[in-house]
Amino acid sequence: MTRRAWALLLVLCGTIFLEGIDVAMLSVAVPSIRSDLELPTGTAAWVMSAYVLGYAGFTLLGGRAADLLGRRRMFLTWLAIFLGFSTLGGFATEGWMLIVARFATGVAAAFMTPAAMSIITTSYEEGPQRNKALLVFAGTAAGGFSLGLVIGGLLTQLGWRWVFFTPVLLGGLILIAALRLLPTEARPATRRGGGSFDLAGAVTAAGAMLLLAYGIVRLEHGFDGWQATAAVVAAGLLLAAGFVAIERRSPAPLVRLGILRKASMVRADLGALLFVGSFFGFQFMVTLYLQELRGWSSLETALALVIMGVDAVLAPTLTPRLVNRFGNARVIFGGFVLAIVSYVLFLPVGLDWSYAAMLPTLFLTGTAFALAYGPLTIAATDGIEEEEQGVAGGLLATATQFGSAVGISAVTAVYGLVAAGGDGSPESTLSAFRAALAVPAVMVVAGAALTAFGLRGRGAGGARATTPAPAAAHPGTIPVA
Repeated sequence: MTRRAWALLLVLCGTIFLEGIDVAMLSVAVPSIRSDLELPTGTAAWVMSAYVLGYAGFTLLGGRAADLLGRRRMFLTWLAIFLGFSTLGGFATEGWMLIVARFATGVAAAFMTPAAMSIITTSYEEGPQRNKALLVFAGTAAGGFSLGLVIGGLLTQLGWRWVFFTPVLLGGLILIAALRLLPTEARPATRRGGGSFDLAGAVTAAGAMLLLAYGIVRLEHGFDGWQATAAVVAAGLLLAAGFVAIERRSPAPLVRLGILRKASMVRADLGALLFVGSFFGFQFMVTLYLQELRGWSSLETALALVIMGVDAVLAPTLTPRLVNRFGNARVIFGGFVLAIVSYVLFLPVGLDWSYAAMLPTLFLTGTAFALAYGPLTIAATDGIEEEEQGVAGGLLATATQFGSAVGISAVTAVYGLVAAGGDGSPESTLSAFRAALAVPAVMVVAGAALTAFGLRGRGAGGARATTPAPAAAHPGTIPVA
């Protein structure tokens, strides 16, 4: 790629890196925040959940807004909003202020991330160059999260407010560079069905996603308040049905339902939901195991998990070569199989396991992420028309956010239910951990079965990255040869 193409990719990767370290650092800092502000446990949990709700609730709208209103405009605007609310979070003195700031930051990410992904898919010609850009983008996201755990542990020692202020400093540099490097759009992408905006679809989509995400988060409580959880999920499904009905009649739908007929895209989105859910669910339980059962500090835990960041190295180096040789579908399937092996290896975890005993699983988990997530990103956007690249990115981001919520909520629910039936001894607590660790294993088994359907032919993401028909250049495309 040319120097300018690499510079643009660096800026876009900086954004997803920013998002990754933001979430990771806060997850490490929550105990200190709760202690300093004297927050109830429920309020502290909402500091994390509010971000997920904002992100999951508005990603579909964010993806379509990038297509309709201009990707550059949406990227720059919402990056600035992201930084503004992160700053406000750093000055918060009450729990509700943090919750509002985190919700707004999640909403900003819901608009910013699909815009960044669609800038990649419309600025780099389809084929090996775009694949490489997406693999680097995906690897940077995971690397940001892994590195964010360590940075968060260090910054929390200085004061938890630095966890909010540090992303602002990094994001400010990214914003300045983006103003110079992002391609100027002559006009927004062509709107299907005319110039109107599907307001009814936007409202019902956001409402459905918010309610469903909230219902998933409530699963952490197990059977406590299950009636309310069921009512929230039912309301979300009802709104989702209303959204489908609206989209069928809308002359300019928020999401053209025909795009969901692309089997490879749907399979990639579902695969990403299962894989990301298993990854975050596993990482969450390992963190609890090290801190609550083994008594490790937050910094020791972060340093132990940093090996999972190997994906940031492998994704742009090893994965493109494997995709070129074997195709997306086979590499994705290999990532799922490797994840199954890594999670199964950790199931018999004991009370006195050494770090050396855990290391193979942590390394294999990071490697599996490098193999699966980037190619899933390629498959989720491959072959989509330019005017719908934002929607495709929004669908993928929605799937990954729901996946993370499902994974963390499911392992928390299983752990709580099993622990409640125990006697509180270390052995009983360990049994609860083992039961919860089975959840990520089940998710990747399901993902592997789903992905196996993509191995039946060259379609469905199985075509090699070296053999696509060259895409015609369009205005704004960066030369990458």
